[in-house]
Amino acid sequence: MTSAEPSTGTATPLTAPGTAPAAEQKLPMAALLALAVAVFITSLTETLPAGLLPDMSAGLHTSESATGQTVTIYALGTVLTAIPLSAATAGWGRKRLLLTAMAGFAVANTVTALSANYPLTLVARFVAGVAAGLAWALLAGYARRMVAPHQEGRALAIAMAGIPVALSLGVPAGTFLGQVVSWRAAFLAMTVLTVVLLVWIAVVAPDQPGRPAGGKIPMRSTLRVPGVAAVLTVTLVFVLAHTLLYAYIATFLDHIGMDGRADSVLLVFGVACLVSIWVVGALIHRHLRALTVASTLLVGVAVAVMGAFSGTGALVYVAAALWGLGWGGVPTLLQTAGGQAGGEAAEAAQAMLVTLWNVAMAGGGIAGGLLLDAVGADAFPWTVLVLLVPVLALVLAARSHGFPATHPSAHS
Repeated sequence: MTSAEPSTGTATPLTAPGTAPAAEQKLPMAALLALAVAVFITSLTETLPAGLLPDMSAGLHTSESATGQTVTIYALGTVLTAIPLSAATAGWGRKRLLLTAMAGFAVANTVTALSANYPLTLVARFVAGVAAGLAWALLAGYARRMVAPHQEGRALAIAMAGIPVALSLGVPAGTFLGQVVSWRAAFLAMTVLTVVLLVWIAVVAPDQPGRPAGGKIPMRSTLRVPGVAAVLTVTLVFVLAHTLLYAYIATFLDHIGMDGRADSVLLVFGVACLVSIWVVGALIHRHLRALTVASTLLVGVAVAVMGAFSGTGALVYVAAALWGLGWGGVPTLLQTAGGQAGGEAAEAAQAMLVTLWNVAMAGGGIAGGLLLDAVGADAFPWTVLVLLVPVLALVLAARSHGFPATHPSAHS
């Protein structure tokens, strides 16, 4: 995850005189679905090693904790480049920028698939992270600018559906392909899909102008906007908690005697994510706070069940379903909360959210590797549960700003 370019919420769709009123306009589904596929590729490239970790480790002749750093280095690529590249490419047309980012994924995944050298693989993953920084810096804003203001939540939910689809279908399919053919085939399949998407974007996506280069992101003044710091802190800790377990889920399952079941567990998790994002897309306009609290509690219950009943396969699948129900809508919830809290500083808040999201992913990969080596895989669920305590406390405390009970425009 990931995050996306903020929108101030004031952008209006391109509507020619004499066209149907905004309330009657249809969503530009072909373009939004192209964005959803872009999100799918971005999310799957990021998380695919989670399902392939043992095989990648053997193929690259490294330990599983070292191979887990392919997730970390991807996140670092985004952390180090998202803000400066966002500023440097601010004036680019959105279509041109998206095509550039997706081309970067095609190159990086091809090199990852063909590399037999661990350092070269890390370089390719870093490049993929840079491409992700470009993509996440524009995807949500691109989707929201395609539609009328009252349709923004639905448009964002459609675009962000690529995340749970990647988790529900992409990672299990990639894991299955890795087991049947090789892990390299999974990354090559990503390249093929990306090439198809490049043509799709070129044909159906409307172009939108960039904005004047804004130079440095005004971080200090943005952090002083009520609610922004709370949203950013929740993002940092929640994503860290999730990544800690997700990046090493195949290793955890092997440890508890569920060898070779990563694909089916991730399938259950991802299908539940799809349900979650549908619910969030339908209710987020009026129930952001309640949905965020519910998501945190569901993930907490899930990891508690996973830790307490790891010896019972059926309950591990139940835990995976609860985890997906809790996590699926989180990217949309946090992006929306950041945009709302930021107000006029929404673009700066969103750039910071993108960066912190990937700091958390990098931290999750590193901390997970250290935890695995020092304590063992049993510690993953309980560590996640401990981290969720401050997340819930912050969401509950930020009732006036950050995670309010109603959307500012809910009365309209």
